[in-house]
Amino acid sequence: MTGRVLLQLSSGQGGPAECEIAVGRLFEALAAEFSTVELVDSTPGRRPGWFRSVRFTGPAELAALEGSVLWVCRSPVRPNHGRKNWYVDVSLGARPASVDTFDPAQVRIETFRSPGRGGQHVNKTESGVRAVYLPTGDTAVSTDERSQHLNRRTATARLRQTVERRAQDAQTQAAGANWREHHQIVRGDPVRVYRGPDFVRTR
Repeated sequence: MTGRVLLQLSSGQGGPAECEIAVGRLFEALAAEFSTVELVDSTPGRRPGWFRSVRFTGPAELAALEGSVLWVCRSPVRPNHGRKNWYVDVSLGARPASVDTFDPAQVRIETFRSPGRGGQHVNKTESGVRAVYLPTGDTAVSTDERSQHLNRRTATARLRQTVERRAQDAQTQAAGANWREHHQIVRGDPVRVYRGPDFVRTR
């Protein structure tokens, strides 16, 4: 398996402090194990170094971690607490498939005859402009001006707005999909197990 994946570590919606600690420790462990891990973003927890969630990219083999990771340890913040099993949800994050930034070099300009503002220009000049964004197929048209140059500028500006709005919508949808993962943590049948205050992997 080649390429890279986006993963999200989550302490769960309203998860205990110990799970927030485990999220940070697990990310540190994975970053040490896989040198190409790159942090994308994180949601801080109750204290510095604790995290409700961490998103990062890494080698495709990390996809095998999807599920839950168990940290077996007496609570470092509640010594008298009887529970020792703390779970972290590991999910493949959703990524927007649209283009990240608008690239003017990927715009194809098409011209067509446009009725201008003066009668002598009607259907005689190809002043109308249609701008097509090749990566997505989005289009924008301008026939506002007699000048093809001005219409080209207007159509390209409208196209940029369309493409950037689509990218923002995709990012919003991806963020929503990632957030829903906070509600889906499975406590049991862990993919990996770490033990003790030193967070040593035992399985």
